[in-house]
Amino acid sequence: MQRRGHRPRTYAALGALLTALLALAAVVGATATRSAAAPAAADSAAIACGNRVSIGFAAPVTGPAGPLGQQMARWGKFAETRWNRAHKLDIRLVQGDTQLPDTAQAVRVAETLASNQSVLAVVGPAGSQEVEVSTAPFRRGGVANISGTATATTLTVSGKRRGFFFRTVPNDDQQSARAATFIRGNLRASRIVVIDAQNSYSTGLADGVQRLLRAAGASVQRESVNEATITDFSSLIARIPNDTQIVYTPWQLAAKAQQFGEQLRASGRNATLFGGDGLYSPDDLKLPGTHVTAFPVALGNRTIRAYQRGPGRGSSDLFGLPSYVAVEVAARAVEKACANGQATRAEVRRFIARTNIPKAQSLLGFPIRFQQTVKRPLGPGDMRTPAQYIVYRINANGKFVKVG
Repeated sequence: MQRRGHRPRTYAALGALLTALLALAAVVGATATRSAAAPAAADSAAIACGNRVSIGFAAPVTGPAGPLGQQMARWGKFAETRWNRAHKLDIRLVQGDTQLPDTAQAVRVAETLASNQSVLAVVGPAGSQEVEVSTAPFRRGGVANISGTATATTLTVSGKRRGFFFRTVPNDDQQSARAATFIRGNLRASRIVVIDAQNSYSTGLADGVQRLLRAAGASVQRESVNEATITDFSSLIARIPNDTQIVYTPWQLAAKAQQFGEQLRASGRNATLFGGDGLYSPDDLKLPGTHVTAFPVALGNRTIRAYQRGPGRGSSDLFGLPSYVAVEVAARAVEKACANGQATRAEVRRFIARTNIPKAQSLLGFPIRFQQTVKRPLGPGDMRTPAQYIVYRINANGKFVKVG
């Protein structure tokens, strides 16, 4: 009798539990619906333009890559100043310090900029690994980001960032071809050691150069090191054969490359150091004989000369120049979106994709137009017709001299 008397209470309890679960499911479902709708809301939210609009600027102004980030910041500020002097609609750069190679900080900056409803587009981040981890926050916020320095080919050819990610520099398929051709053809090297720095920028570029050199008949040995944490390179150097002609180091921290190069020379090895664009930092890398590939620039451009007379006086910092162009692209797109007095992030993204800056007006020496589809080595957001990477050699006085 007690068992039969207990059953109705059990059913009642189960019924109450089921009702509670259904109610909870309804709340969760509503929350999920709101979360799914949030990006669309941010994407289409109209922002009043007024006389000034905000553009995010993500760069590693402090930390190990600070010298390069400060170059980017100077060029970005120069772009802001020159734009505001010539246009009715002013721009204001909202800076975020990503502290490369700290990708966690890059995520925090992306989230902060994306959640700032006044920001209509973002310039940066700098490193390819930073772009990778920043994609989700930017997409959720519906905001486009334009990097002047992130070169990993996979960022565009995967198609995953189409309509959201853009860059104003050639990608690493193009850079690796330039480096490999110069190493094999100009330097006549046949014994090369390639050392990646264990991040997506470095490994992608190292893979490309290694593949092309081997295809050209060179002997290539592959090594790997975390440039951010190591200070004693002796164990790495011990693995480099004495007859090595070129050590290819696509790293991002020029000060570490300088340390490595000095220790390499001290070991008695005569191999030439050859770096990627991440080592174009004349203030931190001064090892004579070192070669570096760097972004194409229109060296005779009046704007570049004005920078060198102004904020860049006494320096040769051109690494941040493509970030100037990225600011210009963002500003042009925002200006068009604001034609009716207000703009949405979706409108800005569309106008960025339609950018067309003629070669004669470009600081990079080629027209600024973006690829729309995957057509390897290009993907959506790549420069459609970029110029060749420049090759510099460091002379006996520590100066970067163009040699190719």
